[in-house]
Amino acid sequence: MPRTSQQLHPHREPVATRLAATVLLLRDAEADGALEVLMTRRSPNASFAPGAYVFPGGGIDALDAAPDTHAAADRRPTQNDLHLTQAIAAIRESFEELGVLLARHADGPRTGLMADAQDIAAIDRHQPFAAQCAARGLRLAADGVYLLAHWTADRDLARRFEVPFLVARMPEDQEPVADESEQFEPVWVRPADALARHEAGQFFMIFPTIRTLQRLAKFASTQAVLDAVAHEQPLWVSCPRAGTLAGKEARYMEDEMPFGELALVCPDGQIVHALDWQTERPVPLLRNVMRLTAPNPGVMTGPGTNSYLVGDLATGFIAIDPGPADTEHLDKLWRAAGGDIRMIVCTHSHPDHSPGAAPLQAMCVQAGKAQPPILGLPSAATARAASEFTPDRSLQNNELLTLVGQAPEGKITHTLQVIHTPGHAANHLCLLLVEDALLFSGDHILNGSTTVVDPPDGNMADYLDSLDRLDAACAEHSVEFILPAHGYVLGNARGAIARLKAHRLAREAKVLAAMQALPQGSMDDWVQRAYDDVPPRMWPVAQRSLLAHVERIRSQQPGND
Repeated sequence: MPRTSQQLHPHREPVATRLAATVLLLRDAEADGALEVLMTRRSPNASFAPGAYVFPGGGIDALDAAPDTHAAADRRPTQNDLHLTQAIAAIRESFEELGVLLARHADGPRTGLMADAQDIAAIDRHQPFAAQCAARGLRLAADGVYLLAHWTADRDLARRFEVPFLVARMPEDQEPVADESEQFEPVWVRPADALARHEAGQFFMIFPTIRTLQRLAKFASTQAVLDAVAHEQPLWVSCPRAGTLAGKEARYMEDEMPFGELALVCPDGQIVHALDWQTERPVPLLRNVMRLTAPNPGVMTGPGTNSYLVGDLATGFIAIDPGPADTEHLDKLWRAAGGDIRMIVCTHSHPDHSPGAAPLQAMCVQAGKAQPPILGLPSAATARAASEFTPDRSLQNNELLTLVGQAPEGKITHTLQVIHTPGHAANHLCLLLVEDALLFSGDHILNGSTTVVDPPDGNMADYLDSLDRLDAACAEHSVEFILPAHGYVLGNARGAIARLKAHRLAREAKVLAAMQALPQGSMDDWVQRAYDDVPPRMWPVAQRSLLAHVERIRSQQPGND
């Protein structure tokens, strides 16, 4: 993890969480069998999410976990005590708030049948719930309540809950009736319709509700949902993070692109980091790391090429990937470093990364500063003409580039370890900031897309081997964050690398299947099959990586050592 001395903002401990449970009651619409979920509107005076449409739920009480309560509930053999307690809490809350009773008769002529209107009328919503059910010979139907997801409220909130989102089938012949104190206006709604109404400003919902409905909308029926959660594990676990975008608060889950950057810059959840892409000024990520994005957005560059400055006023700076030879961009980079650039490092020689190196070096000299060396690896003979590059000095694998200075707290160092990573380009390298466990990945790992591997300078076998090399380095140095040349910072570094490798191998399996289905096919034929999930306008670009996969597949065939 980064040194606490390099964090931008003083730490603020998030509020402790409270345990709660909520339940999505599901049914299939009579008209066409489409999935519907039961929602209600919270009181406008509620202390949490006033006026929002939500799923029924609330805090977990001590009685929900009591042995007598557990004994009064039916459970699945695979349902552990914690999940049973959560299910009981959800059953209780759905009754107290909506009068829906997930319970069945334990004996007598109605053994096994779900509770009916007579049972519901006989139980007081304001008295101990489980004891009343037991007195009527009802057992809580916790075996029909399954774990869908687990949410922990965002770190910035003044009131935080740790909440399993559970799912259950709505009992037949029961109608929800809101308690008219906490909940109002129960409504059955299709997930997609609820989302559309929210977008139109007619159905206010909070972030976890929105994201849950977005995932629920992919299911066709109640049974499809129950089948998906039968393994007793949540489909997702999340504690969202927030930043600002276009001046407004914006929240993200772990699988969304800005999440890792927010975790790096604001680990305690403070909403102080702007996520807007701009090229006017550098974006501080840590005290010793700044990012300045070049004004070259596009299909291949995303929001633009990220140039990084590592260091501080006491040590001077290392500039990573100065980008294209854009005078204004380079001037801003130079000024952000206070003119004190000690080294310029290019992760590779592509025209959106290295052409700015020589002009940036010249700026330093013209200002009367020492000439910073341009470092990297020379372009190979396989590089395209626009990617020709010769550094002042070639970097060795595992070489250390160190900045040293004196700060008020004592000596300070910033050390970049060089890692040779051919694949995207023959002369590609990555840099690991040792003291803060950060990986600058160049184009080898991007946020939001996979990099193009373009033979002959690109090589898929080398690319995959380099991923393994980066994973080993991340494991050795406990790296959590990857700073790519395009896109936001990525979190969960080793997970990101594993997903990227799995994606590449899955794509290669599709390439192989296309080759086997059409052994005499052309690259045009194969790209249509292997990249059928990619817009056709991107197929010409995809063909470059397709060729790299084809070369790797053929190299693995017998006789091609």
